[in-house]
Amino acid sequence: MDTITKKDLEILRNQIISDIGNLLDNKLEDNKDSEEFGWMRSKTIRKKLNISAATLQNLRITGKIRFKKLLGSYYYNSEDLQKIFSDENE
Repeated sequence: MDTITKKDLEILRNQIISDIGNLLDNKLEDNKDSEEFGWMRSKTIRKKLNISAATLQNLRITGKIRFKKLLGSYYYNSEDLQKIFSDENE
């Protein structure tokens, strides 16, 4: 049986911190990629278009916009939303 030393624990701690940092960096990159492909989370869409959560939900329920639900979060197609709101302004 091997003995675990303080140095071993310190190495493990540093590895865990590094792994968490890498996971967060990858998550941020994934979010940037989804915006580039036109899929954005509800909060981002609401801020960009200055609409309420209820308005966004109504558009989703009535089938006027495409959406995906991943792990409990809704992602909306930004092109659909911009098209809807640009048509209303004309």
